[in-house]
Amino acid sequence: MATQSDMEHPPRRSAHAPLSARGEPYVWLLGGALVGGVVMIIGFLALITYNGLKAFWPRPVAVITMADGARTAGEKVRTETYSLHSEKKSSAQGTRSLYRVGNFDLTGEDFKWVAEPDVKSIEAPEDIVLVERLEWGPFIGRLVSASAGEAITAASKLGESELQDLISQAHERRENIRRIQRGALGDVNRAMEAARLSLRWAAMEHGKDSKEYSAIEKENSSEAAKLESEYARLSAEAARLDAEDAVITFTMADVSGGEKTIRQSSVVRMYWPNAQGIFGKAGVYIARWWEFLTAEPREANTEGGVMPAIFGTFVMTVMMALLVAPFGVMAALYLREYARQNALVSLVRISVNNMAGVPSIVYGIFGLGFFAYGVGGWMDGWMYAERLPSPTFGTGGVLWASLTLALLTAPVVIVATEEALSAVPQSAREGSLACGASKWQTIRYIVLPKALPGIMTGLILAMARGAGEVAPLMLVGVVKLAPELPVDMVFPYVHLERSFMCLGFHIYDVGFQSRNAEAGKPMVFMTTLLLMSVVAALNAGAIIIRNRLKKKYVAGHF
Repeated sequence: MATQSDMEHPPRRSAHAPLSARGEPYVWLLGGALVGGVVMIIGFLALITYNGLKAFWPRPVAVITMADGARTAGEKVRTETYSLHSEKKSSAQGTRSLYRVGNFDLTGEDFKWVAEPDVKSIEAPEDIVLVERLEWGPFIGRLVSASAGEAITAASKLGESELQDLISQAHERRENIRRIQRGALGDVNRAMEAARLSLRWAAMEHGKDSKEYSAIEKENSSEAAKLESEYARLSAEAARLDAEDAVITFTMADVSGGEKTIRQSSVVRMYWPNAQGIFGKAGVYIARWWEFLTAEPREANTEGGVMPAIFGTFVMTVMMALLVAPFGVMAALYLREYARQNALVSLVRISVNNMAGVPSIVYGIFGLGFFAYGVGGWMDGWMYAERLPSPTFGTGGVLWASLTLALLTAPVVIVATEEALSAVPQSAREGSLACGASKWQTIRYIVLPKALPGIMTGLILAMARGAGEVAPLMLVGVVKLAPELPVDMVFPYVHLERSFMCLGFHIYDVGFQSRNAEAGKPMVFMTTLLLMSVVAALNAGAIIIRNRLKKKYVAGHF
């Protein structure tokens, strides 16, 4: 029988006991697994950050003269070894480099492999110009002249500041044309379409022989003449600006001797990569990042910016959070605070947990069938019959995408909210009820405030998952290129029926659907880095709110 001394001083395990008995191998195994996971995460983030940040840094342009006299100019992308497949030495290895040569409209290729044994010389002349264009990718060559109608100025008489002024003026003309086409002409088109739909609605509602139809037709006739006149005037103005812009050009020559005439308004950026210092390269780097964050994509999304995708991702994620938060919290409140804990409630909890494991594409199919074709088709027949057979809500849009993602992330919010509610001590509820508060008052003033930090944690996880989803969105609203944003200055300002762009689908499209995968690699890394930054920013905002709630409501102890 153990004595009091034995209980106060239990025998220590021998230092010579097996390691397994002391549990040290398992501790080291768990620690190693943790370290391995952290290293993989840090390595992944470092890889994305490094490749994303360096993608916009201007690289020198090399002019390669081959042994047969052919010449190529381009930016070196990477170097690798390859098998020469020689008859005498089957294992012989050679080295080759991949260059981005541009000039696709002249050569038909964006990239070119150059084998070192075939190279005669490599130079880096300072007069080589790299021109980033709206179409056909970059042009690499020499500037011959600039022309405005019949006035031609040789390149030797143009300074870099004068060239940049010409490009700025061309950009201004291009923006004026774009403002007319998308702004004023767009307003006229919307007014003409509204008049057409009102007349069709009157025909469906009252018949073409009715007084209402005749009144609307008469009113539309007088208005249509004004709209058509305004449309013709704006179109003529846009055509005039375009004709003026067509005669203002740059004449370029590639290293092989071929010439190309380029509109100044199609030039996004022009610089001399081999003659620039560190500050000049930094200026190009910043300008490229600014374009990436504020401009629209071009060249099948492999160049330009991703502003519509950033905006679409933000709008979709915020709408999803606003939809999933109340329904997820209410479902968890009922299951935890009101429902009797029986077999049926246990079955519901099991179902909710299983929903978290359903593949996301299944939610996309459900959203397309139920929301878009079901609810959206009913809304079109009830509220937008005059627009049929063209669907309004009966197809993919930001509303159905947000609802689909809300269903997808609802289990995360429900489970996290239940865990947060269960962490509130039962004594707090009993004390509130003992003071005369009702059950709802107890939940509202005692339980929910204490559980809010945990609820915010679930919402953060839901936002992070929803912002990065791709598969369901491909079915319920996301597109490769959206000409109009879901939120703009056109009444009613928020257009829930519009398709949209998002960063996750943009990464998939550029990485797997572009005509040139090599050209899309920098954009993939940059967009991935941006998506991680957007998700981190959204999560940081939610975490700040959670911490403030924790300080406000969880100041005391139970």
